[in-house]
Amino acid sequence: MVLQSRGSSAMAPVLITIMYMYVMSVMIAARMVLPVHPYSRSLVKPISNIFDTSNYGVFQLDNGLAQTPQMGWNSWNFFACNINETVIKETADALISTGLAGLGYNYVNIDDCWSSWARNLKGQLVPDPKTFPSGIKALADYVHAKGLKLGIYSDAGVFTCQVRPGSLYHENDDAALFASWDVDYLKYDNCFNLGIQPKERYPPMRDALNATGRKIFYSLCEWGVDDPALWAGKVGNSWRTTDDINDSWASMTSIADLNDKWAAYAGPGGWNDPDMLEVGNGGMTYQEYRAHFSIWALMKAPLLVGCDVRNMMSETFEILSNEEVIAVNQDSLGVQGRKVYVSGTDGCEQHEVVADNRVASLSAQVEAHACEMLILTPQTTTNSQIL
Repeated sequence: MVLQSRGSSAMAPVLITIMYMYVMSVMIAARMVLPVHPYSRSLVKPISNIFDTSNYGVFQLDNGLAQTPQMGWNSWNFFACNINETVIKETADALISTGLAGLGYNYVNIDDCWSSWARNLKGQLVPDPKTFPSGIKALADYVHAKGLKLGIYSDAGVFTCQVRPGSLYHENDDAALFASWDVDYLKYDNCFNLGIQPKERYPPMRDALNATGRKIFYSLCEWGVDDPALWAGKVGNSWRTTDDINDSWASMTSIADLNDKWAAYAGPGGWNDPDMLEVGNGGMTYQEYRAHFSIWALMKAPLLVGCDVRNMMSETFEILSNEEVIAVNQDSLGVQGRKVYVSGTDGCEQHEVVADNRVASLSAQVEAHACEMLILTPQTTTNSQIL
């Protein structure tokens, strides 16, 4: 598979290529005829080239956040409901001590199971006193003191997915509560939604968050049920385009294919979200995790670490701390890379700077499920060089 994305240079596009599965070659030429996107028939306006962003900005929510895809950590993929304030504090500490925070991983996001099983007599959400006895405000203060940001979770339904109180019909009260706790990020899930369409359930929380006066990153998680790329840009800062990821090659690659369809709708302020990273959780090989991270970076997907960063293996840290791959994800132009070519039956090698100029073609031999990521920069020729 070859994916391409444009860099932020004012010159010709930077070509970013991921190659995986057996032998592939990429032809570099002075002029290129850009292929028609394979999903063009399913969109209202066909994609005439791989750099098309004609739909970007049409629906965009402008709250000043998410100028690049969000980076950080989320508790669910590794801990699920086994979370407490000590885990969150130690994770914040680990993001600092490992240097990941310095690379941009600055959101510390608590997923489901932080709240009590019921609201209090005032109708407010209450942190579970056993697992978060100090409360969320104290936790936010701890995280902020380290220069990081705190995220929290709720649901656009009557219950969360783990049957804690949801925020449907409580949007104003809950948003005000989150703001009073100095929360910076809200992941808003889709369980127990009473059959109400996402387009009706998600905007009220947007309005409630805006009314607080605090800038809170709004992450919609409606699982791609109602094609949120077509409408969620005016509602939130990112939107899930797929069902939940699991820690397997099959899940990761199928989700990447589903997310690819909506590339033209992503850009600064609003991003397609194919779910959190599984890198380091043990279900895939080292090579598969490298491919996973590379594809997510190129797709301008949120880079939310889903492993236990307090106890990372060195190879996990190597993948997550690759500054050149991160730079592709955080490129300010914000054009999502997309699939333009597939070879092999299972359609995904690494880190070397090629100092000399290359003309004609590049090729690489890669193992199955391995990944080769190349960043090709156009060469400029000065008049003195011509003479």
